[in-house]
Parts: sequence; C-alpha cells; structure tokens
Amino acid sequence: MNTAYRPRRTCLSVPGSSRKFIDKAKGLPADQVFLDLEDAVAPEAKAAARPVVAAALAESGWGQQMRGVRVNDWTTPWTHADVIEVVAGAAGALDVIVLPKVTDVAHVSALDLLLTQLEHTHGLEVGRIGIDAQIEDARGLSQVDAIAAHPRVHALVLGPADMMASLNMRTLVVGEQPEGYDIGDAFHHVFMAILIAARAHGKAAIDGPYLKVRDTDAFRAVAGRSAALGYDGKWVLHPDQIAAGNEIFSPRQADYDHAELILEAYEWHTSTAGGARGAVMLGDEMIDEASRKMALVIAGKGRAAGMQRQAPPFTPDSGR
Repeated sequence: MNTAYRPRRTCLSVPGSSRKFIDKAKGLPADQVFLDLEDAVAPEAKAAARPVVAAALAESGWGQQMRGVRVNDWTTPWTHADVIEVVAGAAGALDVIVLPKVTDVAHVSALDLLLTQLEHTHGLEVGRIGIDAQIEDARGLSQVDAIAAHPRVHALVLGPADMMASLNMRTLVVGEQPEGYDIGDAFHHVFMAILIAARAHGKAAIDGPYLKVRDTDAFRAVAGRSAALGYDGKWVLHPDQIAAGNEIFSPRQADYDHAELILEAYEWHTSTAGGARGAVMLGDEMIDEASRKMALVIAGKGRAAGMQRQAPPFTPDSGR
C-alpha cells in the first residue's frame, strides 16, 4: 500500500452527475477531487450517475489530484451498487472512497470487506483504495477513536451540517457560531475529538465545507480556525475557495523557512562535528528534540505543498 504523505489542503466536491463540472475540476489546483454520488445527486439520478463517475475517474487529463468518490451511506439502498460499479469502472484510478454518516467502525469494516473482494476480482492492489470516514453526528463522534483505528481509514472528515443538526445547535448557518454563544468556539470539542483520534492513529483530519461559497473572507476565517488547530485541509465546494484553502493550510513562508533552519541546525549540533549536544541556542531561541519534532511537521507540510525555501541555509556560524 502506498503510504506516502500527500497533501489534502483542499478537497473539492463535484456533483457526480454533471459532466460539465467534472471536466472543469480536472484543471483546478485542488489537492483532492471527489465525485459525489450522495447529497449532490437526486435519488432518481443516482443509478445513471455511477457509470459517469467511474468513466470520468479513469479518463486522462487529471493532474496530481487524489481522485475519489463519495458513495451513499449504509442506511440507504444505494451503497453496494455505488462501490461495485465505480471500482469496476474506474480501472485502478480510484484513490479513496468517502463514506458518509459513519456512526460505528462496523460501517468501515463492511466497506473494507467489499473493497477487498473487488480488489481481488479486478486485480488491484489489496488495501490501495483508502476510506475517508465522515463523522457527522453524536454517535459517530462517540466512536471516533475506533473508527480512526481501522487500517483502511486514511482520513476523518467533519460533516458540519449534519453534526450541527445532531447536536440541536440553534443556527442555520453551517460553520458559523450559533447566535448567543459568545465565549469560545462552539465547535471546539468536535474539532479536537476528531483531530486527536486522527493523530493518535496517524490519519489525516479534514474540516468540512463552508456553504457560503462566494464569501471568501468568511471562508478564510472559518478555515483559519481548523488550520490553526492542525487540520490537514478542508472541503471546498466552489473553485473560488481553492486558492484560499491551499494558502491557509500551507505553512507561512517564514514558518517554513524557520522549520528547515531548525532541522539543519539541530542535525549539525547533535553530530560529532557540532559537539553532540542535545539542546543548543539558535539565535535567541533554544532548540531541542521537541523543537525538531515540531519543525518536522511544518517542513513536511511545506515540502508536500511544493514550497521553495527563500531564506539562507544553516551554517555553523549562523546560530551564534
């Protein structure tokens, strides 16, 4: 299984029944594109949308995006046909299946068993197709650690609208603070529960969509909160949100440059040539093993995003 880190700063949702939107998505700079067979497709149109999605995923013209499909959840009559038809028709081009409304690890296990059979049937690498598990209600949140622990799960995704309905939040604006909650962040516990479960098991954590698609300033504010906590990215529903999302979920240039400097300085100072020291000064800042771990996170995300260093590299004299 390919476990190399791939950026997920922006995950673009595209209606699976629209060739126009699918063709446009191929040229957009989102890190992930998934074709939606769930909420974006009416019940009467789902069967006709499946071959469209499968063929589109297998076509040429895609860039480096991760390619995925969101199927319908297991409480519906459509899930098994969604998975069987898309996996069979996508010819190995499918990277991930987004499974909505996951309330128990059994939902993931059922999809894992079906995917394993299909991978054997179609000569695909077993385990290659990942699962993004959407956590969308109180039951799913209460089971999030077990869900994250499943080896087929690659990411946990917050489903904010259904979560807000499940919690009976008194608002109709997805992602915004409910009126009257004026201290702190009403979503903080939800964000942190998903993030902690994801990180405990080495999985990605993805924030859900912001529905006011033309309000880029509001999108930046909402996305900035989950980015600050450490989320890997956010769903986007409109091309106008992609540039902002890619920027927000990438390290700031100064932070990326400094992270690379810390890694170089620490490597040198802990070497025999550098004195084999475990804690040293880098300018006015003391760095140690914990500093290295923090710098690895920032540098890793910057490298995955294709950032180029703009500050000079470390030299033994530069930290004095």
